[in-house]
Parts: sequence; C-alpha cells; structure tokens
Amino acid sequence: MTAVVLARPLIDEAVFTGKIYIDGEWVPGAGGTIPSVAPATGETIATVGLAGPEDVRRAAESAARAQKEWAATPHPARAAVLRKAGQLWEQHADEIGGWNIREVGAIPPLAGFALHVSAAGCYEAAALPSAPLGSILSSEQPRLSLAEQVPVGVVGVISPFNVPLILGIRAVAPALALGNAVLLKPDPRTVDTGGVSMVRIFEEAGLPKGLLQLLPGGADVGEALVADPLVRVIAFTGSTRAGRSVGELAGKHLKRAHLELGGNSAFTIREDADVDQADNLATWGSFLHQGQICMTVGRHIVHESRFEEYVEKLAAKAESMVVG
Repeated sequence: MTAVVLARPLIDEAVFTGKIYIDGEWVPGAGGTIPSVAPATGETIATVGLAGPEDVRRAAESAARAQKEWAATPHPARAAVLRKAGQLWEQHADEIGGWNIREVGAIPPLAGFALHVSAAGCYEAAALPSAPLGSILSSEQPRLSLAEQVPVGVVGVISPFNVPLILGIRAVAPALALGNAVLLKPDPRTVDTGGVSMVRIFEEAGLPKGLLQLLPGGADVGEALVADPLVRVIAFTGSTRAGRSVGELAGKHLKRAHLELGGNSAFTIREDADVDQADNLATWGSFLHQGQICMTVGRHIVHESRFEEYVEKLAAKAESMVVG
C-alpha cells in the first residue's frame, strides 16, 4: 500500500491562530484576539491575533534592522523573491480565494480577480529593482551631478476590508521590491485574507525575516504606526474620515502619506441614452461587491425626459438580483 501525503495548506490555522507576525515569528499580540466572522453566515471561521501600540515599536525596530541588509541585496535577488511570490499567488489561488469568499464576502469571480491582480502586482514589482536608480542633473561645472533614488526604510501599509488583497499588495510589493521593509496593518475583519495570506506568500517566496510584519489592530495601532519615527512613509486606503486623521498625524510628524479614500462617482444618463443598456451598466456599477468599492456608482444623474423610465427599470433590475 502506498502512503498518501497530503499537502500542508498555505494558511495553516494551527500556526497563525490568535497570533501576529513580528520579526519572522508568529507570536501573541498585546491586543488579544477577536473572531474572524463570515459576513454571509455569521459563522466564526478563525481566531485572529491583534497587536497593540507596543508591538508596533518592536516591529519597527526589527524591520529597520532587517531593511539595511535587504536594501544592500543585489537587485536580481530581490526581483527573484517578487517573481516567486507572483507564482505562489497563482499556485495557491484556490485556497486563498476560499478565504476571500468566506471572510470578505467576495463572490468567486471577484475573489479570483483579486488573486490575478495580486500575482500581476508582484510580477510588475519584480521589474522595479533593476530600474535606473536616478538621473543626471545639470551642472555649472564640467563634472557629472547625479541624483540617486534610495529606499526610504520602513513603510507602513494600512489596508481596508473590502478588497484586502489588491489594496494591500499594491503597496507591499513595490515597497519590498525597492529595498524597504513593510509593517502591514490590515482591517481586523479580514486579517486572514489581507494579512496572513500575504505573509505566508512572502515567507514561502524566500523573503528574509523582519521585512514584512503583520500588525492587525484598531485605531490605536494605526496611530502608533503613523507616529513611529522609524516608519517613513504611510500608504493608507480607507474612508475619508479615517484618511483625514492619518494625513493630519503624518503631517504633524513630517512624513509622506499616500491616501486613497472614499469616492462618490457619478453615472450620467443623457437624453439619447439606451435606458435598458444604461440600467444594466448602472446595476453593475452600484451593486458590484455589494457597493463596497470606492469607485461604485454613488450618484445617478438622469435627464428629466428619461427619469421615470430609468428609475422604474433600475428598481426592477435591482429587485431581480441575487447574490452571486
């Protein structure tokens, strides 16, 4: 009889349950634990570890130490880690997609799209380490004057609950590729999808320890991340209200902040519009991912001559929709 060896899952609950990830180790966080709840059923699907402000300080110190050696690593080696990460997103797409469906509430096509974009983001970032390092500046003297781009050091990434893979990897991957370390704070509601999976992908891709650290938590952890003197750049995606606070605190500490906040996109129906086609597109724009997307259709601006017909058909279309 031949023994069957089952492959170990990438996201092994026996390893990460109730833990955060600091300096290459899964450890208890100062913030305790919370349940990860499936929004479709209310079922608890995992137990998530939470960081406290003191964890941010410890993680920032170890990240700063690890970053120096990583920045000095030859660019082909950094690129290789990013390429491997892209392959792993594809290899483990079914497993991570399952978490995305259960924990985030994404329908399968959207979950699959997020995995595709995550892989693509790593492949694209793999081209960054070998990009030109700067430029030649004009000089009054007969000599070369060079401007060199260097890593900033430690980058803080705060990602939201709605599309945690895409909105996390787009900051994490380029920051790592260019020689930085990253402190990742995903929304506490989607830590497994938007945090644990990312850590595990880069672990398996060969990223040295200390360069990607996982610090789920509340506003106190976010404030500690923005205020920590070792964190030089903050990449935040979330609500406008929270973004104002992040931008204000970053400005107070004279550090760079990249903010992508809420939207209020308009969908315009002109007098000569095909109302049936417009209603179909508007339904997609308003209800994709339950409308939990920053560029969702938030306003319908309809020509008065088409208003009654448009509203009636849009309502009927919405009434006919089912999840998935």
